[in-house]
Amino acid sequence: MADNLLKELRRKNMSHIRSTNSKPEEKVRKYLFSRGLRYRKNVRKLPGCPDLVFSKYKTVVFVNGCFWHHHDCGRFVWPSSNEEYWHSKIDRNVERDEQNQKRLKEMGWNVITIWECELKRSVADKNLEALYEKITENRQ
Repeated sequence: MADNLLKELRRKNMSHIRSTNSKPEEKVRKYLFSRGLRYRKNVRKLPGCPDLVFSKYKTVVFVNGCFWHHHDCGRFVWPSSNEEYWHSKIDRNVERDEQNQKRLKEMGWNVITIWECELKRSVADKNLEALYEKITENRQ
């Protein structure tokens, strides 16, 4: 199946997808900040440039989009156009995520991933509280 959008329009659409400061990421940051946790954002010196770094707790958090990181939930559906490109791209993302998490763990970091679907209105409060608990249980 062919792509329904012209190349220029597809490029414009893709350029508007944020890699940092996404809505799910902002939701997590605001909640954790309101609970008194302080963090650094997108630390490039660490593998994978984690979304949030809590040095005090030796913990990093990745806020992953279900599509881009192939979460096995109802939100992920393989695109029906340009299939070879998307399979390759998303498989590379998943492989890179696994390698980065492995390297971080070898460096002594606790790695937590929270998924976009875990931040839906109906379950966000429960999952954000669980995230807070996971982070703070790792006191140095």
